[in-house]
Amino acid sequence: MWTVLWFRPATMSTLLLLLLLSNLCRLGQSMSREEKLKLRNQVVEMFDHAYSNYMDHAYPADELMPLTCRGRVRGQEPSRGDVDDALGKFSLTLIDTLDTLVLLNKTTEFEEAVRRVLRDVRLDNDIVVSVFETNIRVLGGLLGGHSMAVMLKDTGYHMQWYQDELLHMAKDVGLRLLPAFNTSSGLPYPRVNLKHGLRSPESRTGTETDTCTACAGTIILEFAALSRFTGDPVFEVHARRALDFLWEKRQRNSNLVGTTINIHSGEWVRRDSGVGAGIDSYYEYLLKAYILLGDDLFLQRFNIHYASIMKYISQPPLLLDVHIHKPLLPARTWMDSLLAFFPGLQVLKGDIRPAIETHEMLYQVTKKHNFLPEAFTTDFRVHWAQHPLRPEFAESTYFLYKATKDPYYLEVGRTVLDNLNRFARVPCGFAAMKDVRTGSHEDRMDSFFLAEMFKYLFLLFAEEEDLTFNVEDYIFTTEAHLLPLSLSTAPHAPSPANATVQAPSLPHLSAYVKSLWSEEELDDSNYDWTCPNTRLLFPDPAFPRNLRDPIRSAVDKSCPRPAIHREPGMGRPPLRAQDFMANNPDHLELLRRMGVSLIHLKDGRVQLVQHATQAVSAVAAEDGMRFMQEMMELSSQQQKEQLPPRAVQIVSHPFFGRVVLTSGPAQFGTDLSKSITGVRGFVTVAEPYSGCAELSNAAFVQGRIALLQRGQCMFAEKARHIMKAGAIGGIVIDDNEGSSSDTAPLFQMAGDGRNTDDVTLPLLFLFYKEGNILLEALKEYREVEVLLSDKARDRASIFKGEPLPGILLESRRDVQEEEEDCSTDQTSPIPAATLDQSHVRTVEQDESAPHNEEVTPEEDVGPAIKRNPEPEEEPEVDKDSSRKFVEAMMADWREDLEAFQQMEDEL
Repeated sequence: MWTVLWFRPATMSTLLLLLLLSNLCRLGQSMSREEKLKLRNQVVEMFDHAYSNYMDHAYPADELMPLTCRGRVRGQEPSRGDVDDALGKFSLTLIDTLDTLVLLNKTTEFEEAVRRVLRDVRLDNDIVVSVFETNIRVLGGLLGGHSMAVMLKDTGYHMQWYQDELLHMAKDVGLRLLPAFNTSSGLPYPRVNLKHGLRSPESRTGTETDTCTACAGTIILEFAALSRFTGDPVFEVHARRALDFLWEKRQRNSNLVGTTINIHSGEWVRRDSGVGAGIDSYYEYLLKAYILLGDDLFLQRFNIHYASIMKYISQPPLLLDVHIHKPLLPARTWMDSLLAFFPGLQVLKGDIRPAIETHEMLYQVTKKHNFLPEAFTTDFRVHWAQHPLRPEFAESTYFLYKATKDPYYLEVGRTVLDNLNRFARVPCGFAAMKDVRTGSHEDRMDSFFLAEMFKYLFLLFAEEEDLTFNVEDYIFTTEAHLLPLSLSTAPHAPSPANATVQAPSLPHLSAYVKSLWSEEELDDSNYDWTCPNTRLLFPDPAFPRNLRDPIRSAVDKSCPRPAIHREPGMGRPPLRAQDFMANNPDHLELLRRMGVSLIHLKDGRVQLVQHATQAVSAVAAEDGMRFMQEMMELSSQQQKEQLPPRAVQIVSHPFFGRVVLTSGPAQFGTDLSKSITGVRGFVTVAEPYSGCAELSNAAFVQGRIALLQRGQCMFAEKARHIMKAGAIGGIVIDDNEGSSSDTAPLFQMAGDGRNTDDVTLPLLFLFYKEGNILLEALKEYREVEVLLSDKARDRASIFKGEPLPGILLESRRDVQEEEEDCSTDQTSPIPAATLDQSHVRTVEQDESAPHNEEVTPEEDVGPAIKRNPEPEEEPEVDKDSSRKFVEAMMADWREDLEAFQQMEDEL
């Protein structure tokens, strides 16, 4: 049963709808205010983690790469195809986050962020960008920031200096996008050059013929807002023209639109139709344009489309694509994650029942895979395994909670929070999931994660008094930017001639309502303009739960969870993080029982991922969660102190200090920065080369610096074994063939979670390339002496108090110029600053097994190294061959020295 609410949802429709929905009786036991406060604060902490890492490690780049702790700059990273079209070298994440800062009560940070945008961001970059993405993220972000700045300024406490600077930037963006609309149809080109526009030789775009429906139909909110803020109607006119053309090209029998359209002819290129990728926000913007602008035309079109969606596409709880010409024929048997926004849109429409059903289906899929896969089948299995931290499911969860006040949706939100922290959180932010089945990460954190996810989660758990402004005075764009509903009263472009009468503006609203109340007869068409009374729709508080239960059962039946049973041997004490060894078979078996997977990464680290549903029992799953938490805490503790690079300098004949190898430090053992002289000694290969057992050649290691291969045990364990053999230092050489300090961030060796105060010698790490230089020198000369120090030393200080080697005296004139180039730089002081985390690779687990399991450490090392088990008389070294050997390797050494100096300079 429906009841008429005598307001046309025009200028205040969002406010009226949400006020109506807020009168619903509460269903079930509400979550306590204390618990909601705890979760709200957790949202803020998570936002701070993501935002601060972007600002610390990526800004002014467009986006953060959270795995490598650096910014993503287009052109400097391998191309990702169309995904990179969102990047325009305009600090995308900062602009996209502006109004999020205000919503989360971070007004001081917002004011600083606005100043940064005004100071640093340039919009005239010679770069080709997506019209759609630039509109919703950059133009929308600037307009949302402007709306918040004006609101704060009106309070009299903040932004008193603000003079519409963000609005001026927004108009600049709008003008740079306008050339894309120069088509006969009015549909925009998909891309535009920010500096050169279209079609000019410099633009490198303008030859495309197709665009997606959402790309052309998701312009009206931002362009109309820009027109009404500035008084320039040109933007709204172009956006309306594009929408009109899409409407005219709908399939007249099904009233559906395709996914891709030719921007010149209007022919549908892809005739499949759904509510997910390629179409989604076209429908969203028809309804929201009506809410924001008050034009009945948009609602008429939305209602016609919506009726067809519910007739052909909606198969509760599924939403399946169909062919626009044969709408009874399914176009595919899988769904994409972008359709997760649709239940939220149905809430705005007032169609709550199918919203509950579809949302519950999505939630059950989320619970199975921790996140919504980018695409999943009709039997709820993974089709595309990626998950780029999309916010649409959180968006619908918020709107359903707003509509029903059912605390069930607060628990859904808690699940979203927990999964983000457990599976996506990394030291430098939150990383997208490359595969939800394995838990592997992708080095990306899209700007929409900060723009949308934290807004909806914060609003889900926030109380009214937690907000500094009334959010119901605004409408959310598809990027969750806030545009004020008061824009409906601002000057705007005229509606087309066939549009219905515009709804009254705010000053005349009360008179309009009275005239409606005075009518004696009701026109049935009025029902199309009203919102449902949900108190009559859901008279039974248990009704939403009754809708959800069958869906939960259907999902379980189609994609059953692993059976829970107890395997023998689980009564033993749980494995602790500090005890874990990656090469211990018993530990690996315990991990498997706890639902923890171990993944070997290419750089030698191992990654641990837990799927609680794969544990052998609930108790084992809890042990796994505890183990993962301990491991995260251990990793976090190991990352607290970031150390600068160290130097391994070959000082013996024929190098005499001219060769410097960049090395990584250890977080334990002798601190070389506190040693004036460093540690100097001859090198010897440890046996076993891994250093993971007591050394069999301890007599030859004593008093020397031991060479070790990475892998098979913890770094601290290697250090203890060579200490026991009497070594004065150690050098660990990477087993990852081809690794080099030229291309990889500095590697820092962490401890084993125990007290490492017993390790009193220095331990340094060399990548494969640098380590191979040292091994080749040892192979050629047998006796190689090195200096381990915090920085490269000049030869005068190395040989201080010793006779200068004859070869140096003979060739002093020849090498004088070289000394000026190298030695002077080597003695320059290192700034006493903490190493930026973007230059440090911190291990997730200290050691891993060697990558090539078919080759044992002895086999890998034997042919390359000549061991010297007994003291022998040093043979004469041919001077010419020595010189040729040095010259042949000098290019590599100089590169390494330059890399070391560059890393020092960055500190």
